[in-house]
Amino acid sequence: MPITMTEKFIDLRSDTVTRPTPAMRAAMHAAPVGDDVFGDDPTVNLLQDSLAARLGFEAGLLCASGTQSNLVAIMSHCQRGDEYIVGQQAHTYRYEGGGAGVLGSVWPQPIANAADGSLPLADIEAAIKPDDPHFARTRLLALENTIGGRVLPPDYVTQATAHARRHGLATHLDGARFFNAVVASRQAHESINACAHRLLQGFDSVSICLSKGLGAPVGSVLLGSRALVANGRRIRKMLGGGMRQAGVLAAAGVYALDHHIDRLADDHVNAQRLWQGLQGLDGLTVTQPQTNIVFAHINADLAQRFVAHLQARHVGYTGLYALRWVTHLDVSTADVDDAVARIRAFWAT
Repeated sequence: MPITMTEKFIDLRSDTVTRPTPAMRAAMHAAPVGDDVFGDDPTVNLLQDSLAARLGFEAGLLCASGTQSNLVAIMSHCQRGDEYIVGQQAHTYRYEGGGAGVLGSVWPQPIANAADGSLPLADIEAAIKPDDPHFARTRLLALENTIGGRVLPPDYVTQATAHARRHGLATHLDGARFFNAVVASRQAHESINACAHRLLQGFDSVSICLSKGLGAPVGSVLLGSRALVANGRRIRKMLGGGMRQAGVLAAAGVYALDHHIDRLADDHVNAQRLWQGLQGLDGLTVTQPQTNIVFAHINADLAQRFVAHLQARHVGYTGLYALRWVTHLDVSTADVDDAVARIRAFWAT
């Protein structure tokens, strides 16, 4: 099929590419603001307090990014010379610039994730160090939900957090796509808030990203105890994260939490549609998604030509041999069908 100059770019690289909707922009424009470093931005306070209350925590702290909120959490739970247990595939270990070690002097102890994204309890047990001056002090277990688009099994989370607590470890959840996990895990007649509470049982802190599937332009909120958040506020300032009239950003988060959670189900349906549309193609193996992330593996002999085809046909992706496509607020069902047609055209050439 010939390439046309009017062919729309279908951006499936990540749900971070979402843009504020007109209604979200209007909420940002109308937001009352103050100086958040002094603690008097009313919209920031509304976001922090309302999300904390909604998810069952004492306090919240708006951070510039998920990387920052996770780092604030790790540095609040751990001191210099401490370590945290984390998965090899976890964002806090693999994709956040080594910040815990570089800036916090906190040593990561990575262990291999199981196929479902969990960290086997026996491996967690083996990674916990004895109280001995030869070792870093194990202080924290960090999990991620979703991880690679997979929802951590709720029963596993209950067991893992209880296991950590028995060993005196704090627990932190990187919830960059937590509400995707909630929407995917919600039981019949269970409210969003009830499901969220159920999935957060056992965690001392959680980082909630506003700028992925929820569609805000920026920001993550760290939730925890009042003491942890008070300490985190100091660390956030040290990391350069003290923002002034941040209410214009917080308003986007408030709007997203009020209007964009239920619609995450549409992204999950579109991811399934994308997966279904790419079945039966020689050399391409596509994994059925649980939420909004579709992974595919292309044979090595096809990879370079295939990604060149994707680029030429204006289909966004990440990866090379292991490809990732992410559905989100700015990708419609028609876009998914169009993307499937453009991808399948590679096998017609």
